[in-house]
Amino acid sequence: MPTTSTRIQVTQTRQLRDALEFAEQEWPGLPKSELVARLAVLGAEVLAARRSAKRAARREALEATRGTIDYPPGYLEDLRKDWPA
Repeated sequence: MPTTSTRIQVTQTRQLRDALEFAEQEWPGLPKSELVARLAVLGAEVLAARRSAKRAARREALEATRGTIDYPPGYLEDLRKDWPA
């Protein structure tokens, strides 16, 4: 089918065949190219959700520990005195 979009070629490894079998059960009757495209989009959504969950966990950890360390007076000045000007 004519298109102006860039095409890619994908080797059908054992893992991809397994994934296509699952995809065919979810979306029966679609051509393999459409199944690969849907799997790619779904995979990207999963990765984005994981990234978001990791960021939320880091923010939660930062909030939970905020203000729990009592630095002595002048701590930053002492720390910075050896830094180049």
